[in-house]
Amino acid sequence: EVQLVESGGGLVQAGGSLRLSCAASGFTFDDYAIGWFRQAPGKEREGIAYISSADGRPHATDSVKGRFTISKRKNMVYLQMLSLKPEDTAVYYCAASPDVTVWGSSWSGWDDAEYDYWGQGTQVTVSS
Repeated sequence: EVQLVESGGGLVQAGGSLRLSCAASGFTFDDYAIGWFRQAPGKEREGIAYISSADGRPHATDSVKGRFTISKRKNMVYLQMLSLKPEDTAVYYCAASPDVTVWGSSWSGWDDAEYDYWGQGTQVTVSS
């Protein structure tokens, strides 16, 4: 059974930091890209960071670049979040994608349709 389980969310003041964790099991971890997405109230889910299976390099969207860092070790993926802002308040999800193996050159890493497996999400609330 495929499982992605997030943890580490919570309430933090603006300027603070959190580290989210994602424990993956039930699939060949190294064959999949792992991404972090978030969904704020009333907004669409957005991809914010991913590590592809091909090169293992971290990628972050402009809105979090320089503040959030994705990393992985064994079957764990982490999202280190620094200098948090109230607008970072959202439910954060980790997800797994077969990336270029299935999508080929069309794979972007940012589209949630590219991801097959999802965790249940963890709430991050940043107070001003």
